[in-house]
Amino acid sequence: MTIKERIINSLIRAALDVVYKIDKSDLSRIPMKGPAILITNHVSNLEGPLFYVNLRPRKTIAMAKAELFDKFFTRTILSTWNAVPIKRGSIDMQAMKACFKVLEEDNFLCIAPEGTRSKTGKLIRGKAGTTFFATQKKVPIIPMVHWGLIDYEGSEKSLFRRKVTIKVGKPFYVEKKEEGKITSEDRQKMADEMMYQIAACLPEELRGYYSDMSKATTDYITFM
Repeated sequence: MTIKERIINSLIRAALDVVYKIDKSDLSRIPMKGPAILITNHVSNLEGPLFYVNLRPRKTIAMAKAELFDKFFTRTILSTWNAVPIKRGSIDMQAMKACFKVLEEDNFLCIAPEGTRSKTGKLIRGKAGTTFFATQKKVPIIPMVHWGLIDYEGSEKSLFRRKVTIKVGKPFYVEKKEEGKITSEDRQKMADEMMYQIAACLPEELRGYYSDMSKATTDYITFM
């Protein structure tokens, strides 16, 4: 870890600990070394710093929308953390190669299957394309969720010392168990099954599109 990264991590960790009361005890369920894919809900740009500094010393690299690299402040932090810029709406071969390298080097790749931030804090439907890395590299997938960063109830209460909770679910593999090419329909079903595992870690009121857990299937999932 560089001196620059140590300074940035220390400042961000201190700021988060001052503003929030963070229950991060569940992070002990994540191995100290990869490779693995961490999948999470996406409600705020703050979740990147929240996860990154609290997962250390685990080497974790996330994908981030390319627009975040346009601003000096966020570009400095994301570049220091080796985040992979993603051009949304197109096939970004350079980003894909960078993500594969993360896993090949036995690190953790963090992705948000929803593909965009939820404006309500509740889960929206996962994107089929986010299953690509899970099917190309047979590595464990670990659900890692959070809630409490954002107030969606219009509360006038101070944000100071708001409780933030991080929960970790059961690790699993994703694959097509029947012979044949993986179709777009397969990928959407895989994404939905991954999202149900995220939903299982969240409070019921935040499960959104995946609130009906009776619809959860494991046709493509094998638990470790």
